[in-house]
Amino acid sequence: MVQDYNSQKPHHNVVRELDLMLRARYPLLYIVSVEEEPIDEVLNLVTNLSQPQRKITTWDIVRGWDSNGGDKGSVMAALGKVAKADSNDNTIFVLRDLHFILKNPQSDRNAPVIREIKNLTKELKRSRKTLILTSHTLEIPEEFAEEVTVIDFPLPDAKEIDYLITQLVVPEKLKVLGLAREQLVKACQGLSRARIQRVLAKALAAKQQVNEADIDGVLEEKKQTIRQTGILEFFTTSESLKNVGGLENLKQWVKIRQDAFTEEARSYGIPNPKGVLLAGIQGTGKSLSAKTIAHEWRLPLLRLDTGRLFGGIVGESESRVRQMIQIAEAIAPCVLWIDEIDKAFGNISSGVDGDSGTSRRVFGSLITWMQEKTSPVFIVATANNVKILPAELLRKGRFDEIFFLNLPTAKEREEIFKVHIQRLRPSRLRDFNLTKLAAAANNFSGAEIEQVVVDGMYRGFGERRDFTTEDILQGIHETVPLAAIAHQQIEDLKQWAAEAGARTASDNVELVQELKEYNLQQTISPLEVD
Repeated sequence: MVQDYNSQKPHHNVVRELDLMLRARYPLLYIVSVEEEPIDEVLNLVTNLSQPQRKITTWDIVRGWDSNGGDKGSVMAALGKVAKADSNDNTIFVLRDLHFILKNPQSDRNAPVIREIKNLTKELKRSRKTLILTSHTLEIPEEFAEEVTVIDFPLPDAKEIDYLITQLVVPEKLKVLGLAREQLVKACQGLSRARIQRVLAKALAAKQQVNEADIDGVLEEKKQTIRQTGILEFFTTSESLKNVGGLENLKQWVKIRQDAFTEEARSYGIPNPKGVLLAGIQGTGKSLSAKTIAHEWRLPLLRLDTGRLFGGIVGESESRVRQMIQIAEAIAPCVLWIDEIDKAFGNISSGVDGDSGTSRRVFGSLITWMQEKTSPVFIVATANNVKILPAELLRKGRFDEIFFLNLPTAKEREEIFKVHIQRLRPSRLRDFNLTKLAAAANNFSGAEIEQVVVDGMYRGFGERRDFTTEDILQGIHETVPLAAIAHQQIEDLKQWAAEAGARTASDNVELVQELKEYNLQQTISPLEVD
């Protein structure tokens, strides 16, 4: 039993979980990790600290068994050794990187391996032997899906990172204390142990010490690491609420929760906020709102590219979801921005299964995590066509709130013009007739307003003078807003917002009344209509 293992040391949770499974005689375990060394460390801790002490032996296809180099190049021979070992032999057999076989179980070459693993799982239940598969990716054939237990080896948390820094850098060369030390640890969250070691070694090689200047280097390493996943992007945000014109209800909601992830909030009893869904047509400020939330709450922002979530290889998409969740939870508290979620998961409830059920499995994994996650990952999902989203996503418990972002009102358009002109010409803001611009830009989205301001700048620049109200007005008159084309889409969105009980992001009394009327129409039965 692992009773004397110091809970302040790294891996203590994994050690305890693994030891419990071994004592319960789980026959087949599958450990998923991008790093092998921490797995070896944990397995050694489990074997050394348990009573009676277990033995461990490791095999890979190139070097065979670590004890004698036997069974090189033969998975069947390696499995044969596991089968022949004494059933009372308290041994952990670790086989590395069998994912290339497991993801293609039906081939003539791989089928015997799958069959033998199934045979072994039945025999191992009645013995003291345990079979552990390790890989950087998860591949589980249906043939033994019920018998295998998966362990996701986590990226290092803040406590382990702090411990690693202490172990890797001698005290006299570690020039970060107090708040700087805390910032260095936070910057390292989301990196593997090997990457943390490399970035610290690079700092030591460059100037024989680690100081505050190296925090930026660690953040750059994090950006590179996250970018290499192909599905996540690390954003450095600078947009504050001052950059958002209108959307007063949403801004107020964000302000109230700006300290929601603090220890003070936990002590008060407030649960971690789960997330928001922002629905509206293109250009109404959904993406800007996601960036603003992260900036206002002083949290890192991860953007999930749902288009790249679906890989071409069977099983790859599910693996990417697991990777995304692992990174987000390692960096937490953070904001996870799922952009245009409707494009990824729209119409999956229709019964059309054009991708062998991949979309359904990925969606299932995602919403299960959204419902059950305890880590402080705040999700901001944006959608243009919410009517095609599955009902399971909108169920209570997935999001704290659903906001409908309508086209800006005249007052909001004036604020949006003010935001953009003040950013570009702060000293000339009074020279522009904002009220006139707002009136002329009726039914323009925030993005369209920004574009006509840029068009006005081009006109002024073309004549080598500063741009004016008239230049912007000319751009407005020459622009056909999306609302003129997507009128029915906007009406459908309003109807959906009323039916789904979505809140309006804007402080728009007319829109609130309109949504109430939609709701009233839905409650009138056909028999009551004269």
